Amino acid sequence: MRALKQGEIKMSVYRSHTCGELSAANAGSEIRLSGWVHRVRDHGGVLFIDLRDHYGITQVIADSDSPAFAGLEKLRAETVIRIDGKVKLRDASLVNPKLPTGEIEIYATDMEVLGPSDDLPLPVFGDQDYPEETRLAYRFLDLRRESLHNNIMLRSKVVRSIRNRMWDQGFTEFQTPIITASSPEGARDFLVPSRLHPGKFYALPQAPQQFKQLIMVAGFDKYFQIAPCFRDEDPRADRSPTDFYQLDLEMSFVEQEDVFAAIQPVIQGLFEEFGNGRRVDAEWPRIPYAESMLKYGSDKPDLRNPIEMQIVSDHFRDSGFAIFAKLLEQEGTEVRAIPAPTGGSRKFADRMNAFAQQQGLPGMGYIFWRKAEDGSTEAAGPIAKALGAEKTEAIRVQLGLGEGDAAFFLGGKPENFEAVAGRARNEIGRELGLTDESQFKFAWIIDFPMYEKGDDGKIDFSHNPFSMPQGGMDALSGDPLDIKGYQYDLACNGYELISGAIRNHSPEIMFKAFELAGYGHDEVEKRFGGMVKAFRYGAPPHGGCAAGIDRIVMLLADELNIRQVIMFPMNQRAEDLMMGAPSEPTNEQMRELRLRSLPKE
Repeated sequence: MRALKQGEIKMSVYRSHTCGELSAANAGSEIRLSGWVHRVRDHGGVLFIDLRDHYGITQVIADSDSPAFAGLEKLRAETVIRIDGKVKLRDASLVNPKLPTGEIEIYATDMEVLGPSDDLPLPVFGDQDYPEETRLAYRFLDLRRESLHNNIMLRSKVVRSIRNRMWDQGFTEFQTPIITASSPEGARDFLVPSRLHPGKFYALPQAPQQFKQLIMVAGFDKYFQIAPCFRDEDPRADRSPTDFYQLDLEMSFVEQEDVFAAIQPVIQGLFEEFGNGRRVDAEWPRIPYAESMLKYGSDKPDLRNPIEMQIVSDHFRDSGFAIFAKLLEQEGTEVRAIPAPTGGSRKFADRMNAFAQQQGLPGMGYIFWRKAEDGSTEAAGPIAKALGAEKTEAIRVQLGLGEGDAAFFLGGKPENFEAVAGRARNEIGRELGLTDESQFKFAWIIDFPMYEKGDDGKIDFSHNPFSMPQGGMDALSGDPLDIKGYQYDLACNGYELISGAIRNHSPEIMFKAFELAGYGHDEVEKRFGGMVKAFRYGAPPHGGCAAGIDRIVMLLADELNIRQVIMFPMNQRAEDLMMGAPSEPTNEQMRELRLRSLPKE
């Protein structure tokens, strides 16, 4: 093998450097690059080609004297080529400070087409808005676009950082099974038919819940994994309809605050590292679920918005505003106010009333305060006229409002209007510029109700069924709807990032807890026999949580759609348009599994 001369660059078959590597220090060097033709510009006999690879973009030039000119002028966008050439300094006026390679360009002396490209179904250059169905069908092209490429790289860095931080916190990484038994985690399972056991089905895990608890029973003190989870769910902008990844962790001999103390440095450090300078609030308040629903209309409140709702029922009871007065005669009803500092104009009030109607409500009452002719502050609007000066003044004082401010009102049974009230609070905060979007604000939502009543009147688990009820066995003798669990969520900027609990490690308490939700002793033994058996052989108190990685990256990337941070996502109908999934099985596959497909109804 020939020895390299001093200053000579070693050439591989395809490249001596990447497209993000060359600088002024390489001026005069003979180099070789390979990549995709990002953009071609013809300036009257001089070609300028932006050559792109994973690492960056380098400008290549060729004039009519270049041996590569004839080949280069025929190129289509996204053709993969190899370029040989010489590094030249750009004129000072032509330096591109936005590119790491902006000080130089490559004068092409030779080229080879490595992978020709057909006409593109969507452009890669630029960030044009294209139909999502086209983007997903050609995801391999979509991933070449700079913003999406950067999102996927951010995701990879976030996962690496999570792993490092978890190891530094004393956790050990283990992998749990992907093919397992069905488990009630709050969503539909993806079932997998068994060929060896006809008529029986495995399930893809909605979460590694039972296995991570068994890891604690087995004596491994602190576990974590970057776990794939599978749920057959209806899609939302912040949720994948089929599969997602979570940071899953569990700890032995811990209480709720121990879990909080272990995970906060990981999440806080992550947002400090990748938050692009946005402030990361280090104070994570503990907000009981009931308080969160009252003040914010949500169990994942956006605390960047300072607005807090309040109950104002007493001001409307037996008042001249007949709609609310009559409503409050019914049991379980109340009236809540949403303060709107600086929102005191009829135009804004009408806009928010229209917003409530778009959300399916008849409307949203309001009062706004303005300066009266005598210089005092007066209340205005239909509700103000009906209530009178004394009651409207009492409302203003309670809410801490003044001239130029407004308040909006919703009434009825809280479960019927809370969600809309929460959305209205968010809308008011955004519209009035009250929401500070330059920061991340976290809060632990605690004291979740253990049970809820369904539309059919039956009692069921409202959260994780394996949680320890507060008060243990004694708590299970009262009204199930009054029982709270050691369950907690971490909210950030209006999203749920983490969900977890201190686990129920007592078989007796577990049987009783499931009994209240309609699961008999035999059914619990059948469905969770492995865990119940394990708990009879010395189970430590334990707890943990899981953090949604896709949602974390979505927040860090400042995206509103979770598909923007997943490499190969499904569309909103849970279809993979690129690979053609789901697909119909062959007759042979169905015979092997002893299955028959029913016709569509």
